[in-house]
Amino acid sequence: MVNEKDKKTRGQVLEEWKEFVWNPRTREFMGRTGSSWAFILLFYLVFYAFLTALFTLTMWVMLQTLSDHIPTYQDQLATPGLMIRPKTENLEVLVNLSDSQSWKKHVEILDKFLDPYNDSIQAQKNDVCRPGHYYEQPDNGVLNYPKRACQFNRTQLGDCSGLSDPTHYGYSTGQPCVFIKMNRVINFYAGANQTMNVTCVGKRNEDAQNLGDFAMFPANGNIDLMYFPYYGKKFHVNYTQPLVAVKFMNVTPNVEVNVECRINAVNIATDNERDKFAGRVAFKLRIVKKT
Repeated sequence: MVNEKDKKTRGQVLEEWKEFVWNPRTREFMGRTGSSWAFILLFYLVFYAFLTALFTLTMWVMLQTLSDHIPTYQDQLATPGLMIRPKTENLEVLVNLSDSQSWKKHVEILDKFLDPYNDSIQAQKNDVCRPGHYYEQPDNGVLNYPKRACQFNRTQLGDCSGLSDPTHYGYSTGQPCVFIKMNRVINFYAGANQTMNVTCVGKRNEDAQNLGDFAMFPANGNIDLMYFPYYGKKFHVNYTQPLVAVKFMNVTPNVEVNVECRINAVNIATDNERDKFAGRVAFKLRIVKKT
């Protein structure tokens, strides 16, 4: 048991705390003299200043390796993928001829998507280029910015242009247009100086039978070399990707048809089973029609 004589009064405890916080005899604050506190504060000031400077230097060195215009590492983007418009959930294009709301959303997407391709806008912003040749614009030691882009006019899409089209890209008549575009890869020379085009087929035998006839715009699904190379979003400010439109003329109604489109180019592989979108795209097409 604690001896009653050894027990400290509340006043004694309070006095000891006061003396710990400030001892007037030794002039110590919380057990340390002013010089001791000064050395501790100086140490932490120098320590955190060093950490801040090291972090700042590391970030500066890293930023010197980056470009505002070209990604430093593009090894995963060597092969461009294909994508369709209208872009739909699960890449399924559904057209119900008895329900206009089922396809009007597709028409609205396409109207917005194709607006920059209007001939008047292309003539105002982009150049008339020489077909069959890359449109190279080297810097030659001086920053050539912004890069010019070649015209891709909406009228090149023929029956799928949507211009003065009462069928709304064919969706109101069960002959829909689906647009194929190739994803952009900076400084990629698609085609390796040879012609290239897009082809579409039914994935299985039954799909090929149900797919029926279709037309492609531009003719044969050609993609011209003059739209390459692409120099990046900040350099190529008015760049418009070349498109291929596929108009499906007589798809078997009330049947889901699996379609696969591929880009045929000597330097674009389309057989990578790990990447289903490398140089190709697969989508489902279904025309619902009351019998």
